[in-house]
Amino acid sequence: MSKTEKALRKAIIAACREMNSSGLNQGTAGNISARYKDRLLITPSGIPYDELEPEMIAALPLNGEYGAYEGPNKPSSEWRFHLDIAKARPEIGATVHTHAPYATTLAIARRDIPACHYMVTAFGGAEIRCAPYRKFGSKELSEVALEALQGRKGCLLANHGMIAIGADLERAMWLAVELEALARHYYQALLIGGPVLLSEHEIAEAGELMSGYGLAVELARDA
Repeated sequence: MSKTEKALRKAIIAACREMNSSGLNQGTAGNISARYKDRLLITPSGIPYDELEPEMIAALPLNGEYGAYEGPNKPSSEWRFHLDIAKARPEIGATVHTHAPYATTLAIARRDIPACHYMVTAFGGAEIRCAPYRKFGSKELSEVALEALQGRKGCLLANHGMIAIGADLERAMWLAVELEALARHYYQALLIGGPVLLSEHEIAEAGELMSGYGLAVELARDA
């Protein structure tokens, strides 16, 4: 294992621990993957993040037998949408999946997140879609997730959770945090009568201005 690959495996583990300590996820419900050359590194199934070591991260070939993997542990049960996203979106370097509280609440209600805040433009459009419900870990879930992610960097999964994707692990994690924040804002606005949505012109204007917004620079341009 090269130093570069080992560093990425360590970064995946650190991101997993960060998303749990920050409240973005709980237990082993979430999972993270990152592209490394011709393979996809992904968290293993059912192992507490505090117990993970770099060697435990599973590796899926991006080209080759579908579902084959290397490593001592089985990949996350959600390996299908992680792998299918990586294969369908070559510009994507990492995928973060969590059961974040507010995002999952909206997913349970099967609600898209509309243009309630200009930060939706960081995800590539005027709304964050909620994919229809499909059984977890299934090919069918992967298919609806890919559809909901068309032209987007994030989506909700009905009665399940959320997905955030980015050019690298740092950007994917940044968007996962932003998606949960948007979900919280939208949920709270619904409690006091509902949000006033931004117009198409306002969203387009915000999208242009996002080009100068910190880490969002490349995120907005890639969508």
